[in-house]
Amino acid sequence: MREIIFDTETTGLDNRDDRIIEIGAVELENRFITGRNFHVFINPQGKEVHPDALKVHGITNEFLLDKPEFAGIIDDWLEFTRGAKLIAHNAKFDVGFFNAEFARVGFPEIDPNRVIDSLVLARRRHPMGPNSLDALCKRYGIDNSKREKHGALLDSELLAEVYIELVGGKQAALTLDSSEDDSQKDGEENDLPEIEIQARPRKLASRLTADDIKAHQTIVDAIGEKAIWLAK
Repeated sequence: MREIIFDTETTGLDNRDDRIIEIGAVELENRFITGRNFHVFINPQGKEVHPDALKVHGITNEFLLDKPEFAGIIDDWLEFTRGAKLIAHNAKFDVGFFNAEFARVGFPEIDPNRVIDSLVLARRRHPMGPNSLDALCKRYGIDNSKREKHGALLDSELLAEVYIELVGGKQAALTLDSSEDDSQKDGEENDLPEIEIQARPRKLASRLTADDIKAHQTIVDAIGEKAIWLAK
């Protein structure tokens, strides 16, 4: 099972007008990081980086002047992601920008069935949150000290580690049945296994001795009417 964890940085927040200026991606095979990455900066073809976006990722207009346009990197991206599931945190944002860029060069949109939103998985597993990438790194003990600003490749590397934990940790990829259908492990519907809890056929024998019971009763008698379980 091959999965691609990816992230983008953009000139702003509106994919109808703003452009992708950085793509980073990390490859997983059977939920293990392979070491194969994809990383590219992209010339936004005259679209200026919004000041608020600059504060987030620090990518300047001058830095992007000699970078390839999106049309020049699309074949490499499609080859890197071919046949793989695509995982992003708040995937609606990143996929929306990709679809807008694809439309500009006459390519079809990303099949939504290929996409897994790790933010959705996180909210299901940790409904009380917070579920930002930084918060999840802290929750799972993942070192994000290098993340002074957002960066597509660094964020993808961190998200890859978070995603592995969200779907069950590193042991999730270890299975006794190598013929198991990978399709049963894809997507958010399978990230939390269902466990059937059955009643014991007979009760376990008590481990309390007569002395234990007597000592407990002595304590209860000493508490008397002040016991919290008697409060109304």
